Amino acid sequence: MSAALQWIVNAGPPPGAGPSQPFDVGQLPSSVSQAIWRGTEVGQAGQTVVASGFEALDAQLPGGGWPCNSLTELLQPQPSLCEWRLLSPALAGLVASGGQILLVGPPKRPHAPGLVKLGISEKNLVWIAADTPAERLWCTEQLVKANPRGGAILAWLPQARAEQLRRLQVHAQSCDCPVFLFRPEAAQLDASPAPLRVLTTLGPDWELHVRILKRKGALLDGSIVLSSIPGTLESVFTPRLMRPSQLIAKTEASNVSTLGSAVNRRRLRQLAAH
Repeated sequence: MSAALQWIVNAGPPPGAGPSQPFDVGQLPSSVSQAIWRGTEVGQAGQTVVASGFEALDAQLPGGGWPCNSLTELLQPQPSLCEWRLLSPALAGLVASGGQILLVGPPKRPHAPGLVKLGISEKNLVWIAADTPAERLWCTEQLVKANPRGGAILAWLPQARAEQLRRLQVHAQSCDCPVFLFRPEAAQLDASPAPLRVLTTLGPDWELHVRILKRKGALLDGSIVLSSIPGTLESVFTPRLMRPSQLIAKTEASNVSTLGSAVNRRRLRQLAAH
């Protein structure tokens, strides 16, 4: 029994906390009050976490990063769209420490030169070409049970059922590395035992829009906007290319203006003809 629970059991309700009065946490000793987690707060992960590389995202993840000892479900509109840009900062840190990145059934062949630009060396990358849903699920379960330390497991399981994910979650509780499962956006309507579920979509100006669908703690309204320029393009982009939405807006406005001028000239010619 924890110290906070032991104090409550031994001491009983604080003075003045009658049946018709709300419980005042402020009446508890400070050591006990600090040990109480409130449902409106972001949970503090009891296990190890890996920093995501995005401060705004870490501030909203329980424990301040991607959790180990549990599943993290990443949803996106289509595979191979957002996962590398979202996870590469965290994976690069694991690789720098000698960790192995284990891939199960990626829909596209990993592009080694591009991953090197993201800080992920090909010698630290293990690609398992599992073709069928059953093969991908079996390989993922074996890797999670093997508990590879210091790295990460990335598995594409678009067709996994809730009971299969529940089995993986049970095994993941004994796995000391982060386990990421990639699933389609439509899966957000399905129940999932994963303690952390995140939906990622592309935004304008090289942005990632991240919605935390499920976490320990209060729900998060809206999206977290992350700046994520692929690879090392930031060093070669001009200021105009850093904000392509503004460039597109100016081009569209110019096209509309040109079209409007052409229409007006045509109308004037028609009036003159009459």
